[in-house]
Amino acid sequence: MRREVFEETGVKVEVGDLTGVYKNMTLGVVALVFRCRAEGGHEQLSDESTAVEWLSPEEVAERMGEVYSIRILDALRDDAPHVRSHDGRKILDA
Repeated sequence: MRREVFEETGVKVEVGDLTGVYKNMTLGVVALVFRCRAEGGHEQLSDESTAVEWLSPEEVAERMGEVYSIRILDALRDDAPHVRSHDGRKILDA
C-alpha cells in the first residue's frame, strides 16, 4: 500500500490503523481505509492523480463528494473503525 500512495502522489507514508470499511451497495465494492502519516517525498501528479493538495477538514467537507469526504473525516476521528454503506453518492446509514 505504501508504494501505491507514493506512486500516485509522490508522498511516502507510514500506514497506520484501519479507520473505515465503506460498502458501495450499488456496485458491490468494499473499500478499506487506513490512517497514514506522511514520512517524506514531494507532492506530484501521476497518471492516476490530477491534483495533490493538503486540505483542512472543512475544505474536505466542502470540496469532496459525501462518500469520499466521510472517509477522510472518519480517519481524523478517534473512534474508528467506522462501517458505512452507500449507493455511490450518498451514505445510507448516516
